[in-house]
Amino acid sequence: MLLLLASGCSVVRMSRVRDDWPSAHASKVKRLTVVIQPAPGGQQKAGEAWARIVRRYVNMKRDFLVRAELVQAEPVELTAACVDGSEGVLFLKPTVTPVGDGFEASVEAKLSRCGDGLELWAGEAGGSFPTTDPKLIEVTASYGKEYAPEVEKYVPLAMNLLRPLLDTLPQPVLTPEEEEEKVTVDE
Repeated sequence: MLLLLASGCSVVRMSRVRDDWPSAHASKVKRLTVVIQPAPGGQQKAGEAWARIVRRYVNMKRDFLVRAELVQAEPVELTAACVDGSEGVLFLKPTVTPVGDGFEASVEAKLSRCGDGLELWAGEAGGSFPTTDPKLIEVTASYGKEYAPEVEKYVPLAMNLLRPLLDTLPQPVLTPEEEEEKVTVDE
């Protein structure tokens, strides 16, 4: 019963990984492109901040090597996203609606293999989020400075919606050379 109550508080609604991820894909799909489409709230700068948040988080917490970021209003084809040696594309499709002093938001995500578009992982998350979070004041200000002050209200939303979802991504298996490469991956 306690587990059921605890799981009811999560923003993650669904997550699935191919059964053959460990044996067939973990050692082959490591370099990714992040695609945000469309930008949250139709704000290009907010989309760019979200893409950078995803890139940094996935590089740091999931051991992928994110090579590129794309933020576009129109759909992005897999072939156009498989750039800079990417072996996979992490697509995120946010829906963000302002409500009072916050947002109702959801995101559909999937990791597709370059070449044939095979879905390797998929997830969905959503909920209600405030535009500020006292635990994220510094990071919010940092992204506001990096992108534009108007993106600050989207940062707590991104952090609280995306991080739990991205934590369900599978882990790739890196070689020692790739672990060294990971140190040099630009953010």
